Amino acid sequence: MAIGTETDPADNGKIEALLKDIEDLDLQDIDADSLREWEFEQIRSVLDDLAGKTIRSATLEDTRIVIETGDGNRYFFFGYMGGGGG
Repeated sequence: MAIGTETDPADNGKIEALLKDIEDLDLQDIDADSLREWEFEQIRSVLDDLAGKTIRSATLEDTRIVIETGDGNRYFFFGYMGGGGG
């Protein structure tokens, strides 16, 4: 599950550089276990940041969950949300 928050427009240069790095990445070189561990730590960090905050809204969309806190911050959780097939 990937996560994110809204970014400051001043960060656009950093985002563009990151996207360039991702374009140059060979997916064969990614260690799946390391990626899962990194994602887990990122989710833990966001959840720790939410401790003590008031949730204003939580929305389940097709590809993500959006949580908005009382201070106006929005947090995005992406990933396979599954569905019973059968």
